[in-house]
Amino acid sequence: MNDNDTKNIGDEFVEEDENSKTEDEKALEGLYDLVLPPGVPYKLIMEVMDTFNLEVTTRKCAVKTIDVEDDNLLTLRGDLDSVNNAHDYIFKKMSEKYNYKK
Repeated sequence: MNDNDTKNIGDEFVEEDENSKTEDEKALEGLYDLVLPPGVPYKLIMEVMDTFNLEVTTRKCAVKTIDVEDDNLLTLRGDLDSVNNAHDYIFKKMSEKYNYKK
């Protein structure tokens, strides 16, 4: 769009196409994050990483606590099936230890 073209409201919001994605965004396509709440034992995290072939990253997430600050929380990143299976596995292991009820 040139400076001399007629501008309409909303023209500044051009739809993104495949070419406008950055390399980081392309690398993350098809990956999902499972945000781990504080208190998950590190041994369980390591076991889940190895079992389901996930990688650990951090993510800034707002946590509803007394002081509302963004925390860097651990996340497990991988494909959707692995992340869902890891979620179920973590819930099962934590339920056995702490008697969670659904």
